[in-house]
Amino acid sequence: MPGSPRHHSLQGGWLRRAREFSGFALPGLFLYGVLVLLPIVWTIVLGFTDQTRFEPQTSWVGLGQFSRLFQDDQFWLVLKNTFVVTLIVVIVPNVLGLGIAMLLNRESLLYRLLRSVFFTPVILSGIVVSVIWQSLLRPDGVLNAILVDLGVGSAPRWMSDPDLALYSISGILCWQMLGFCVVVYIAGLNAVPKELHEAALMDGASWLRRFRSVTWPMIAASVTINTVMLLISGFKVYEHILVLTNGGPGRNATASIAFDVIEKGVRGDRIGFAAAEATIMLAIVVAITGVVLRLLQRREVHL
Repeated sequence: MPGSPRHHSLQGGWLRRAREFSGFALPGLFLYGVLVLLPIVWTIVLGFTDQTRFEPQTSWVGLGQFSRLFQDDQFWLVLKNTFVVTLIVVIVPNVLGLGIAMLLNRESLLYRLLRSVFFTPVILSGIVVSVIWQSLLRPDGVLNAILVDLGVGSAPRWMSDPDLALYSISGILCWQMLGFCVVVYIAGLNAVPKELHEAALMDGASWLRRFRSVTWPMIAASVTINTVMLLISGFKVYEHILVLTNGGPGRNATASIAFDVIEKGVRGDRIGFAAAEATIMLAIVVAITGVVLRLLQRREVHL
């Protein structure tokens, strides 16, 4: 009852736990606000101005930057490039990662070493990965030498051909993210109760039926984690493009929306315009990620 000694004791315990929690949470929330939320809010605000680095007078232009952005053909090109890269990066490492994880889901020293080998590219920076692949994909590089030895008449121009460059960058990003998917799927596979597989096997279920009815439903959380991480990685790709093609060949053949934001804001000194583009990019990522999370998590709940 309110006013009773027990009620006051419960209320005092709740307040004490709240104070203890706030003592741990507030420093982290403060840093998150200063380092993450504040830059995001400031970027959105800049998108409504004509801010530049060398012009001291900044004017509020409202939706003017966004209007010019949607009339810019280059924006639609880099947005299309970004969607192409993201689609490839979401599908390929997810599919290959699950297949490799099922092959490596064994308990032995050899398989543990193989897992480490697959995960190594994940811990490398995008610049290091790009430099490695830049040497491999040169016209006289190792990959073309192998193709010539196999009888390919004309070795592909991986980074200088506008029809290949974007897909080459997508493939490199897939290679880097593959190990992450493998590790997450192995963790998901290890969490599947062995009793379920044994029961399905006793019922005479084939491997494909066991995968469809037991394994696939039970790794739903792993699918969600990998899909969201790959989605974000595809949208924010920048270092690979900077090192390998610098947005070319030609005019923005491989430029992503993240690359275009940096180019316009830093090199082009159009900070307000770049901030508006970054705001649109943020809105797209939040919207798509929210929809994907909702759909995939709904599948987890139904299971």
